Amino acid sequence: MKKIIKLFVDDQNSNKRLDIFISSKITDISRTRIKNLILDGFVTVNDKTNFEPSKKINLKDTIIIKIPLPKKTNIKPYDYNLEIVFEDNDIIIINKPAGLVVHPGAGNTENTLVNALVNYCKGSLSTIGGELRPGVVHRLDKDTSGLLVVAKNDIAHINLSKQFSDHTINRKYEALVWGTLRPQKGIIKNYITRSNRNRQLMEVSQTKGKSAVTNYKTLEVFQNNKVPTLSLIECKLDSGRTHQIRVHMTYKGNPIIGDKLYRKKNKKFKKIDMELDSMIKNIDRQFLHAKSLGFVHPSSSKEVHFEIPLPKNLSKLVKKLRNISK
Repeated sequence: MKKIIKLFVDDQNSNKRLDIFISSKITDISRTRIKNLILDGFVTVNDKTNFEPSKKINLKDTIIIKIPLPKKTNIKPYDYNLEIVFEDNDIIIINKPAGLVVHPGAGNTENTLVNALVNYCKGSLSTIGGELRPGVVHRLDKDTSGLLVVAKNDIAHINLSKQFSDHTINRKYEALVWGTLRPQKGIIKNYITRSNRNRQLMEVSQTKGKSAVTNYKTLEVFQNNKVPTLSLIECKLDSGRTHQIRVHMTYKGNPIIGDKLYRKKNKKFKKIDMELDSMIKNIDRQFLHAKSLGFVHPSSSKEVHFEIPLPKNLSKLVKKLRNISK
């Protein structure tokens, strides 16, 4: 049976957007969920179905929201050994390995992080993300490793989603890139949009797309006659756009080592240590790692912070670079 909520518009809320008004009255449902309810025809204004989230409402309007029961998930459990860094009644912090897709999609409906979470949590995951994304508050690319927070209930999910939208989540990544960044420390601020030439790629735009802000600094530069110039960098995100760091580093002319989508084509070196050459050529992922994650805990309201070191194959490459760059 649907849950039905009836709202009336008063003087203070006249001329507001419909989705904003509903969000202010129903605080246990995310604005994205409310927007989708409107788009799917579950909201009426004065007994007429309204499909426009931006519709302006008027004094004495009667608004009825019919909230359907959550669909039973058809996600197949995946028996996978998750690396859990922290867990309580509200959240799970996971160290995601490279190669693991976060949620089901075209071509992969069974062997994803979400399938593994369904197997591990036995139903104790938030439902706000929808049937195919229970618990998913944010994502990491398939070939990016590192820390990811999962919500075990809807209240935690709403709280964390707001922190992400307010850009108060502290996320730091480590990456190894070609060349030397100029300047070695700075902020990249522009728009990111989908490429018209290749729909798999994102690209920087000065006029359209979603605002994207990446703070970066160079940690180390590796360069001598046996090493191509490479830089180990740290990136702190003030936004979370698709492929953001990968796109911004490519835009700077310093694509990430091992990135198959945004890689530097036909890169050759005259003088290079053979072992290092093999390690760079055979890396099976992009050298991008979500090393730290900090936020306000949704229940305790205390700041929490988590860190995880580079995976062994990435740390081994850095160690090799340090040894032959001396």
